[in-house]
Amino acid sequence: MTPEDVAPACAIPSPAAPVNLVIFGGTGDLAVRKIFPALASLCRSQLLSQDSRIIAVGRKDLGRERYLNQIMERLAGSIPSACLSDLQARLDYLAMDPDVPGSAQVLAAHLARLDASGSRNRLYYLAVPPAAYIPLSRNLGQANLGAEAGGRSVRIVVEKPFGRDLHSARELDAVLHQYFEERQIFRIDHYMAKETVQNVLLLRFANALLEPLWNRRYIDHIRITAAETLGIGHRAGFYDQTGVLRDMFQNHMMMLLALCAMEPPSLFEAELVRDERSKVFRALRPLDLSRLGEQLVLGQYGPGLVEGQAVPGYLQEPGVRPDSSTPTFAWMKVFLDNWRWQGVPFHLCSGKRLAGKRTEISVQFKRVPVSMFRNIHGDAIAPNRLILGIHPEEVVRMEVQTKGPGPQLCLRSQFMEFSYGAQSVLHRLDDYAKVLLDCILGDQTLFWRQDAVELCWGFLTPILDQCDCPDRAIPLHTYPAGGPGPKTDQ
Repeated sequence: MTPEDVAPACAIPSPAAPVNLVIFGGTGDLAVRKIFPALASLCRSQLLSQDSRIIAVGRKDLGRERYLNQIMERLAGSIPSACLSDLQARLDYLAMDPDVPGSAQVLAAHLARLDASGSRNRLYYLAVPPAAYIPLSRNLGQANLGAEAGGRSVRIVVEKPFGRDLHSARELDAVLHQYFEERQIFRIDHYMAKETVQNVLLLRFANALLEPLWNRRYIDHIRITAAETLGIGHRAGFYDQTGVLRDMFQNHMMMLLALCAMEPPSLFEAELVRDERSKVFRALRPLDLSRLGEQLVLGQYGPGLVEGQAVPGYLQEPGVRPDSSTPTFAWMKVFLDNWRWQGVPFHLCSGKRLAGKRTEISVQFKRVPVSMFRNIHGDAIAPNRLILGIHPEEVVRMEVQTKGPGPQLCLRSQFMEFSYGAQSVLHRLDDYAKVLLDCILGDQTLFWRQDAVELCWGFLTPILDQCDCPDRAIPLHTYPAGGPGPKTDQ
């Protein structure tokens, strides 16, 4: 049987039900770089209903024509012209200041006019700074825009960060739940929409070969790395108040950890999957704050060379405080106190301005218990490793030991490899298009649930409190841009 004889495993979905998509922050960077290209991808794949409408909302009183001229100019070149025309025909603009009580009544009236020709579902996307989440959510709720009626669904999308500590995360959640049910709230993490991230679950739970080995008996440690070559760019106002622990660890790194460590749900359904992810976060062993330096290394990039080009250090970036102690690199060693993973360290590492861009999961298995080749090679037999490349290299690579060619018994490492990117990209959506489609469809599998948010903040907040306190903060290591980062015990 050839691959051509096998029917496709995944049918192409039909277009989602019509939706009125309201993008708050419609003039912002996130909308231009991610949301509109994602919508274009959905249009190109015919997954967005022809009857769907897009309402961009911003603080400036631009009017529709002026807004369209500006946004189309910014999108030109990044979106095919046919898709651009499709978006333009659906797009409208409203001016609204979320800090002004009652300002959402204008939006309510506009949506009512759109629904006069037939009711559509509603999706509110908060592509705005985190400080606007609470006043904007409250404004929507007070205008009764969270209410579902006549079979119409209403959903709200919140971008990370979901607060900056446990207290603020709970404060945000209290306001959201005052007007929206948990099933209506989509806490978005585009990392989860990467094809290779979703492939972790398939690799683990659809292959009887691997799952029996996926535990403390056979795995020595797991490394999860998210390295970037870029600096903070024009995000100093956000990043200098956030740092790498809040920006990466509370969401992306913890979600990758959960996928590596979770138990199999009884069925692949949203709440069952999210239950198992939350169990991982409940098993996190708190770091010993009296010995924090043994399990946490923080760094901040200095001037250096990236791809042969001189780049400034973090303190020289525009908008960064000259005395800033915000970390741009973190390595953390964590343990899970449960039956499967007891004693197995998970190394989480993320940083900016490093030598290469790389997001991957490296699973290192234990060494052979006794080397029968010790009289020839000694005990130096490299352990097996499984590499799950997420970005930019999309690969599953198993390192095994084999005999080298020749008359003598020489060991050498070989790789068995499956390159995900080598497969056909037909029907493949980009990350934001996938999560945006799930929001429209109401599928919360790839999204954060509030209990998981609070569990992760509960783990990180004591660490952040100590790091933010000058009298107790652990050392901040300066590392040259374009290098490997501070030394860790990985």
